[in-house]
Amino acid sequence: MFIERVDPSAADETLRTWYDGQQAMWGFLPDYAGALSHRPDAALAWGALNQTIRGSMDRRRFEIATIAAARARRSTVCTVAHSSFLRDVVGDDETLASLCEHPDGSGLDEVDRAVHEFATKVATDPASIDQGDVDRLRTLGLSDTDVTNVALAVGARLFFTAVLDALGAQADSPTAQTFPPEQLESMVVGRPVADV
Repeated sequence: MFIERVDPSAADETLRTWYDGQQAMWGFLPDYAGALSHRPDAALAWGALNQTIRGSMDRRRFEIATIAAARARRSTVCTVAHSSFLRDVVGDDETLASLCEHPDGSGLDEVDRAVHEFATKVATDPASIDQGDVDRLRTLGLSDTDVTNVALAVGARLFFTAVLDALGAQADSPTAQTFPPEQLESMVVGRPVADV
């Protein structure tokens, strides 16, 4: 990381809340938590926004869109983390394996592939999205709320990936090591995984 992490022993109440939440979720204090330690108020606000977006949509779809955005932004941190959520929270090893083998989403079924492609386009060139992109999702059964949720999930991820990469945060070895080497290799899309 490019900045110094605020030591937990020096944490004020807001930072303790941020650190404790991250520790509880991961079982350790992830590198990205330290990257945001100088602005725990912003970290908590982002977390609330992210939870609001995620809580209003299908969790599996959220993870597919988030992984697509993270890959497009070359964020190893978020690609590894959300691949673990897809596997461990959603319980979808099959989709995870497909995304590792076909990072462009081409191995997914038609609906998931369309969501992945739309999310990638939102992450890389949102001004190029046109009515046809949205109509394709509608034809496949997504409502306007569903389309909005995908756009929101990607938009929130763009903020987070930009901040973490700007501050030099890395994916954590304890999470990365839960994947077979061939899967992990496909997830290292930007910065390397932090050394143990």
